[in-house]
Amino acid sequence: MKRETTREPGAAGRTRLISGPGILLLWVYGVMVVGALSRSVYQLSTEFDRAPLAYVLSAVAGVVYCFITWSLVRGGEGARTAARICCAIELLGVLVVGTWTLVDGDSFPDSTVWSDYGMGYLFIPVILPVSALLWLRRSRVEALDAKTAAGTAA
Repeated sequence: MKRETTREPGAAGRTRLISGPGILLLWVYGVMVVGALSRSVYQLSTEFDRAPLAYVLSAVAGVVYCFITWSLVRGGEGARTAARICCAIELLGVLVVGTWTLVDGDSFPDSTVWSDYGMGYLFIPVILPVSALLWLRRSRVEALDAKTAAGTAA
């Protein structure tokens, strides 16, 4: 069963990125935005001298999550490309920081969102970008199929 590509009303014909499983991605990214940014703002403002690297990295994670969430809501091919790039950066960050915390744990007196591959967040930080990249790829293929079908029907 093929899913129709939907368009946002008044959004200059942008293809929606948040239908079906994309809605779940949007919600999880939204929760991660709130969790990462609120944690980092609190820690940066009250405990910065204790673990500045960890807290700054958590803030960076929150900003990346925020941009991906915005891209998913915005829709369109430009937003899809931006979301794919940010998801790749997010995955790279999780892998680098996760490995760094395992190899040199002394550099992190406190954990980050991406420490130990997101173990403190039930590994969601390592699963989420992979899921998002797969979803964005799948929804793009479906959008191209729908466009091709519309072109042959005309």
